[in-house]
Amino acid sequence: MKTAITIAGSDSSGGAGIQADIKTMITNGVYAMSAITALTAQNTTGVTSILNATPEFLGQELDSIFTDIYPDAVKIGMVSDKELIKVIAAKLRQYEAKNIVVDPVMVATSGAKLISDDAADTLKEELFPLASVLTPNIPEAEELIGRKITSAEEMIDAAKEISEKYHCAVLCKGGHNLNDANDLLYADGVYRWFNGKRIDNPNTHGTGCTLSSAIASNLAKGFSLEESVERAKEYISGALAAMLNLGKGSGPMDHGFAIKNEYMKEAKD
Repeated sequence: MKTAITIAGSDSSGGAGIQADIKTMITNGVYAMSAITALTAQNTTGVTSILNATPEFLGQELDSIFTDIYPDAVKIGMVSDKELIKVIAAKLRQYEAKNIVVDPVMVATSGAKLISDDAADTLKEELFPLASVLTPNIPEAEELIGRKITSAEEMIDAAKEISEKYHCAVLCKGGHNLNDANDLLYADGVYRWFNGKRIDNPNTHGTGCTLSSAIASNLAKGFSLEESVERAKEYISGALAAMLNLGKGSGPMDHGFAIKNEYMKEAKD
């Protein structure tokens, strides 16, 4: 079995972060491992508290994984502390990690900044150049280029600029009231649109985490980047279309929508 590791924060309500990543990886056929950057107290209505791991402990988590079950792909999600970012970058270089998918969790859908400016700078300097692919949403892409993105053409310009600056592929995610559910992949000077179907489901908690984890899973299994993005988009469409409805706010998707077997059956009345 191919393997993947998620390096991200824990979401106690299970819809995003480490929990969403592990569910996604299992459903996409790889063995999932994790290095937790932070504990969060959160649910579908918001985040109450965040407790970061120490840099030393995060380094030990990564050492434990890379020296025993070497991951075929790496997904990196929320890291809000610059010292933690430095540790991740150092360990990825030390162990010559491959198939690195970085979801640059910097700006919330609401537009609120999620990490400090110095942590964002460290993210750009240390982690982005190691990435195989970055997966920014529109607000994050705007943050990276320093201007607004208001059209499909500007998405292409932004992805090209980010790709050339950090020498990696870029998947600029649509949505956020721009270009519906269509995502743009820019790699090696060539761009391709991946058209998605807009699914009328308000429960979209963890979509970014889920998409990047699905891409990492498919890269781990040997699919090309284009194939991995295509398969990941199909998976997330299925998870949204299952119309799971939990919680009082923006709820989670059904990550296990495609798992149907003997062990999924519920007790009979």
